[in-house]
Amino acid sequence: MTAIMIQGAGSNVGKSLIVAGLCRAARLRGLRVAPFKPQNMSNNAAVTADGGEIGRAQALQALACGIEPRVDMNPVLLKPESETGSQVIVQGRRVATVKAREYAALKPSLMAPVLESFQRLRGAYDLVIVEGAGSPAEVNLRAGDIANMGFARAAGVPVVLIGDIDRGGVIAQIIGTQAVLDEGDAAMIAGFAINKFRGDPRLFDDGYALIAARTGWRGFGVLPYFPKAHLLPAEDALDIPASVGTGAFHIAALTFSRIANFDDLDPLAQEKGVRLTMVRAGQAIPVCDLVILPGSKSTRGDLAFLRANGWDIDLAAHIRRGGHVLGICGGYQMLGKTVRDPDGIEGPAGETAGLGHLDIDTTMSPDKRLTRVRAQHCASGAVVLGYEIHIGRSEGPARARPFARIDGADEGAVSPDGRIMGSYLHGLFREDAFRSAFLAQLGAAPSRQSYDARVEAALDDLAAHIEAHLDVGALLSIAR
Repeated sequence: MTAIMIQGAGSNVGKSLIVAGLCRAARLRGLRVAPFKPQNMSNNAAVTADGGEIGRAQALQALACGIEPRVDMNPVLLKPESETGSQVIVQGRRVATVKAREYAALKPSLMAPVLESFQRLRGAYDLVIVEGAGSPAEVNLRAGDIANMGFARAAGVPVVLIGDIDRGGVIAQIIGTQAVLDEGDAAMIAGFAINKFRGDPRLFDDGYALIAARTGWRGFGVLPYFPKAHLLPAEDALDIPASVGTGAFHIAALTFSRIANFDDLDPLAQEKGVRLTMVRAGQAIPVCDLVILPGSKSTRGDLAFLRANGWDIDLAAHIRRGGHVLGICGGYQMLGKTVRDPDGIEGPAGETAGLGHLDIDTTMSPDKRLTRVRAQHCASGAVVLGYEIHIGRSEGPARARPFARIDGADEGAVSPDGRIMGSYLHGLFREDAFRSAFLAQLGAAPSRQSYDARVEAALDDLAAHIEAHLDVGALLSIAR
């Protein structure tokens, strides 16, 4: 038993969640297991124990395995900065920013580090559970592929194909995938499973048998929709419901076009005393207690997006009403007077006027700060175990009123009246004591629940859910 790969018959079929559940199930069976995703595209990143960055989904999967996340678990990470270009992270470090056509030329050279990372994991663990990206049915992308069948064949890893019945057409998803694959790729698929079924799974018996008969592939089961999925960090910002909770304290978070590290919001979404609204494009910022400007992969680009939606006007009105504002990372930079990018790190070189609510100026530079930190929140004294993952340095008079302190150094900035706050710290709301103190100071009634304990319990429940509905023993037996 060494490795098995989970691929999808389409995007967003639930691969990440299934891999997390299988990782926890394998761990509970006594196996030393690790996750692996050759290539991920996400602006939701995690800082690893070895000082790099990987997709947040792989960090959750590592948690399911009971191990620290490491760069080898996601050797290629693409972080979109525009509609046509992405930052390329290889084994935890930024190597380039390229357009889509340029990446197609770069891909073949990335198979070597992908296989290198995979072999290190395979040598260190009993089992590696690999997650594909998108779908192998995208055969127009097959040349130079490192994410799906290209990797599976190069590494000799058998594949289980996942179909999503919730979106309809699952029979065509799976049979159609086989139809478009070449014989060599199709031969890597050892079986299939159906995900996100609602209702009585026996109603799909005929469809399930039809798929098995037409493809010749083994079926590993029909997995009902997992009702506790919302308790686990989402990989896609669009997976976060538009409104969560019914608490009296209302938080509005802006959904930027290049929103990054939005899992900062997950602990707030689970607070019983909180109502969290994700403000989408075209919507006004509602009357609320706190507005959060989250991280962004393109600060100047999302400043333009913010203004195009009229959120600058809404935010100014919110502040005049006495509301509070928190900017995190890119959101912190936007709250300042200017954002300068003289070298064109995040897009065209230039300078953009900020919102002017904090007396700071930000300058982008090629150096990226990528580190885990232990900080102390100045207003409450609560300890925060978070991380920084950003380019740019912010300076100005507002820095004399820091948000937090790290090893004796000031971090972030706060307005003179204390209602507008900015910080580079991600992951701060995972800390129960800080979250409770922060919300209490703003007038909320925090629940004092343990966020990490809820995530661990949800992973255990996910593993039990998968064990109950899929033939996990048979699925693991095909690993090689």
